[in-house]
Amino acid sequence: MLAKLVLLAFAALSPLTSAAVIRRAPGIRPVAVSPRQGTSPSIGLASIVNNCNETVHIWSVGQNIAGPFNINRGGVYAEQFTRDPVSGGKALKLTLIPNGIFNGAAQTIFAYNLDGTGKIWYDLSDVFGNAFTGRKLVVTSADPTCPTITFPNGVPPGGSQVKVCPDASKDVTLTLCAA
Repeated sequence: MLAKLVLLAFAALSPLTSAAVIRRAPGIRPVAVSPRQGTSPSIGLASIVNNCNETVHIWSVGQNIAGPFNINRGGVYAEQFTRDPVSGGKALKLTLIPNGIFNGAAQTIFAYNLDGTGKIWYDLSDVFGNAFTGRKLVVTSADPTCPTITFPNGVPPGGSQVKVCPDASKDVTLTLCAA
C-alpha cells in the first residue's frame, strides 16, 4: 500500500535531537514526525542508508511500482514491511542512474517477503551488472541473532543470499558504502 511507503531523510544530528522528514507517496505533503508515526509497531521496516557520495535512485516494486525516491549521501529510505497481494514480496531496486530500472542500468535489489507466520525473508542481488562495484554493502537486522548479508566489494559473493529472521517486528537495513 502506497500510504505505508515512506522516505526518511535524517539530519546528521544526535539521536536525541534528530527529526525525520517523511515524504509519502506522490500527492501527500511531507511532514515532520517520528520515524514510526503511521506504521504498525509490530511490523518492522526495510531501510536503505546511503553512505555513498552519489545519489541513489530507489523504486519499490511489487504489484505496483513506486518511485523513484532519490537519496543523497546521508539519506535514509524506509518502508514498512508489507505483503504484496500479487508477488508476495517487494523488491527495492537501486540504481546510480536516473530512470535506471527502465533503461537497463545495473541494479542492486534488496528484496523482502513478509510471510504469514511472522517471519521476514530478505535477499540482496544484482541484475544487469553490479551498480556498487568497489563499495561495501551490508544488510543487517535489528535482531542481532538474524543473519547478515555482506557484499565486501559491492559484488554478490556467489550462491544464494536469501536469509530469514523469525521476528518481522525487527527492522532490516541495507547500508550502502558501509564502513
